[in-house]
Amino acid sequence: MADSPVRTPDTTTTARPERTERSTSGSGHLTEVTALATDRGRTSIADGVVAKVAGLAAREIPGVYALGTGVSRAFAAMRKAVPGGRPDVARGVSVEVGEKQCAVDLSLVVEYGAPIAEVAAAVREHVIESIERMTGLEVVEVDISVDDIHIEQDDEDTSTRNLE
Repeated sequence: MADSPVRTPDTTTTARPERTERSTSGSGHLTEVTALATDRGRTSIADGVVAKVAGLAAREIPGVYALGTGVSRAFAAMRKAVPGGRPDVARGVSVEVGEKQCAVDLSLVVEYGAPIAEVAAAVREHVIESIERMTGLEVVEVDISVDDIHIEQDDEDTSTRNLE
């Protein structure tokens, strides 16, 4: 994600959320986490958790066909074809998580005929509501990039070509 200013509801400009700590997961990968601190303890939420919540919430909106760019969707299809392969619900989602806030970038494929601006607005609101409800983090920004339009005819052409 770019280091662009974040717009908050009061229209002031602030920087993207600051990271609080980094840890290494059992697989050796670096995982970004955030802490929700209280007098009785801390709760850490990894970036991947916020990304999955955002990805699942975005897919629930009518008119959203898929998330991710063409290349990421092609790799995901290959991964899914491998036995034991699981779909990546965070594909097409990028997040920055700070101590109390987060910012989200989404890459969408919209169904042909769906009103793109309305779909994007519905996705934005549902993602914000879902993340804030599930994590307690304030979502300061959800940037959406519509990278493609899904045309049902493309699916039919592909399946016909595979039969020949």
